[in-house]
Amino acid sequence: MECAGKGSGGRCVGPPTRRCGRCGAVSYCSVTHQVSHWSVHKEECERLEEQMERANLLKEFPFTFSQEATVEVCEKRETRCSFLAKRGVHRVGMWMFECSCGASIDLSDLSRLIESWNLSSICCPCRGPSLPTPKHLLSWKEYYEWRCIPFYSPVALLLHWPLTLYHAIRLVAARNLIPEFNNDLYIHYLGPDKELAQLAVFGELNSLFPGLQVHVELVGPAIPGSRSVAYLFILILSVITACFIIRLSVPDVPVVINCCLPDAEILVQFGIVEVKNFSRVKSWLLVLSDGERIDLHGYAHCIETDCICQSPSENQSLLASGKSSVVRLRLHSGCYHDRYGDITKESLPHLVIAPNAGVAAFMSWLPTIVLLYLLVIFFSGFLFFVGFDLLNFTSALQELIKAINVPAVFSDYCEEAAHLAARCISSVTYRPPSIPIQLNPFRQPMVVEDSALFLPCYSNCFIFGM
Repeated sequence: MECAGKGSGGRCVGPPTRRCGRCGAVSYCSVTHQVSHWSVHKEECERLEEQMERANLLKEFPFTFSQEATVEVCEKRETRCSFLAKRGVHRVGMWMFECSCGASIDLSDLSRLIESWNLSSICCPCRGPSLPTPKHLLSWKEYYEWRCIPFYSPVALLLHWPLTLYHAIRLVAARNLIPEFNNDLYIHYLGPDKELAQLAVFGELNSLFPGLQVHVELVGPAIPGSRSVAYLFILILSVITACFIIRLSVPDVPVVINCCLPDAEILVQFGIVEVKNFSRVKSWLLVLSDGERIDLHGYAHCIETDCICQSPSENQSLLASGKSSVVRLRLHSGCYHDRYGDITKESLPHLVIAPNAGVAAFMSWLPTIVLLYLLVIFFSGFLFFVGFDLLNFTSALQELIKAINVPAVFSDYCEEAAHLAARCISSVTYRPPSIPIQLNPFRQPMVVEDSALFLPCYSNCFIFGM
């Protein structure tokens, strides 16, 4: 928590202990900062007050650990670290980034797919469902009962990613916003971050969409750039060439060239090539990176060595059936507006989703919004060329959206962030959200520590769509 008036006047004189008497969502270090910030805060105060009145709804979960993961974390009687440690999953596998300890770990250092829940079979969905897939799943309670998972299991802390995606698809389908599809469902997933260490949980889409081929194109700057043996060979060849050219130019001077990779070196000295810490280079090559394709035919595994989920025959039986499902993931490094052309060469999306987007907070979204604006200008020019008389920019934009016909769903950590994001996007589209801001029933059931406001924050907490 920090002073809401930070930067609006002089330096903060202490901790922000003075809360706004009306909304209670923000706090200040002094009366001076509170007064100087009022010109900004008065526009949001009533809105934040209404959001604070609804805050208790956010912590309503069916789990036995709900109090521990919400109220006790907010009151600092519990932490994410202690919660995970009690369940034996602190800093382990896919759970690595679920507490502040993961902040010191670089996503690009993780090699390959982490495929284990690090839990017993009774606590995780490591196999296909024993019951038919319900037509609609509306809550964590319904999902846990369908998958026969006990309510003390913490798997919802990771499963909120695929379940939020499932919920988004159901929302747009209920409003007839999603384009028609048969056996293949194409999704563009924007801005993945710690999901990159938890990709195996998306195997759960096999049970949620049985018989479908679900294609998820993950695109974002957190995905490492291309890494391959060919790339490494070209790098070494370039270093040797540079060494040779220098030797020809200055024959009597010994040449030493260092070319650094993460935690490793390619050393060229007197024409001899040496790769130091080659095991590090191998790890570097094995990192999931741009262009990588991953097929998830089954589910993340439990820790029991004798469980059927550990057997290759489990996945083979899925493939052998005529109604086999598969989740195909493909990674793209960079921003969506830069990679859109590459991604859509094979197919257009049925849905674009941006979890925890923070559209109003991150300037990196601006070029994507500008891209939409430029598309509108192009579309308007095209209609004018073919003889349409466009009365105004807004109608042209509406026609463009109808022509593209691809819904976009966003989520964020709190209602205020979702409100600011929707307002930001609507300022470009000139339309209100087609899916209004609403509480996501599949939000992560653990509160975010040390949020900027007194508003409780949860991953994928609120959702809306355009």
